[in-house]
Amino acid sequence: MFGKRSYGVIAVGILLVMTLFLLLFGSRLFTDIEEEAHITQENRIVVGVSQLGSESGWRTANTESVQNAFTQQNGYFLIFHNARQKQENQLKAIRSFISQRVDYIIFSPVVETGWETVLQEAKEAGIPVILMDRKVDVEDESLYVTCVGSDFEEEGEKAGHWLEGELVRQNRSSQSVNIVILAGTEGSSSQIGRSAGFATVADRHGNWNILEEKCAEFTSTKGKEVMKTFLRRYPDIDVVVSQNDDMTFGAIEAIKESGRTVGVNGDIMIISYDALGDALEMVADGAINVDIECNPNQGEYLLEVIDMLEAEEPIEKRYYVEEDVFTIENVTEEVLNGRTY
Repeated sequence: MFGKRSYGVIAVGILLVMTLFLLLFGSRLFTDIEEEAHITQENRIVVGVSQLGSESGWRTANTESVQNAFTQQNGYFLIFHNARQKQENQLKAIRSFISQRVDYIIFSPVVETGWETVLQEAKEAGIPVILMDRKVDVEDESLYVTCVGSDFEEEGEKAGHWLEGELVRQNRSSQSVNIVILAGTEGSSSQIGRSAGFATVADRHGNWNILEEKCAEFTSTKGKEVMKTFLRRYPDIDVVVSQNDDMTFGAIEAIKESGRTVGVNGDIMIISYDALGDALEMVADGAINVDIECNPNQGEYLLEVIDMLEAEEPIEKRYYVEEDVFTIENVTEEVLNGRTY
């Protein structure tokens, strides 16, 4: 049995050996690790992404699509930033990307205006900027190289065309129709486009009465709040146009709590946008009449664009993702089971 003195001698010996090892090899060990990390990052394409927020299920799916695309396995180093729906946070993030000398900047703008200065800074730094999901309103379109996302105005027109056809099917095309609109974040591309597209169709029908369009911020909570206001203000609502599924969920809650019914066999027709999995379940059940798809799986498109830029191939100024229109007739089990968001 060793005594306390023996244990102390052994401990001191081990400590001396470890110290000697670190003195001889330690600096080389840490240098190798640093060099390997530097080389690994140098061999990858560095992409800075500023996501506008996490306000909805759609946005979460969009973020996952981007993160799954720009992986180490695909040759990328991703720097990701969540702006929490504030433009000032995005401006800071983009300037941080510029100072870090990333290879590409991708961002989904909260609103369309107010980007000229920071985009000019990126251009002067020689960093290509790609818009994701939404557009910017700038005089000089050379400030960004391309935009990957949805054609929001076409989405709005799709909603209007569906309502035209449905009213004909119900023999109501000549009757007065009262419509309220739950709009997304004011000044965002999706809000501007969907409102304009729907208005293009609505303007052709003198019997379509748009009672009010009000911002509900793309969230379920705000959607419910605004819908409650509409129900108190307008007793004869026929159609609710909700510019994303999260607002639709809140609006349907408010309508049901008021004692009215929704959907295919209900008092109020529901037109929604996004086509999230949970919303398509409600389409299949008849609670939502139609859902205009907005495809969040944009990562693969962005990856392809950067591959083209790396190969110095010509690219277009706009790339639109593929999207569909869903009603109870075409939401099958296969569609529901195959949904990734």
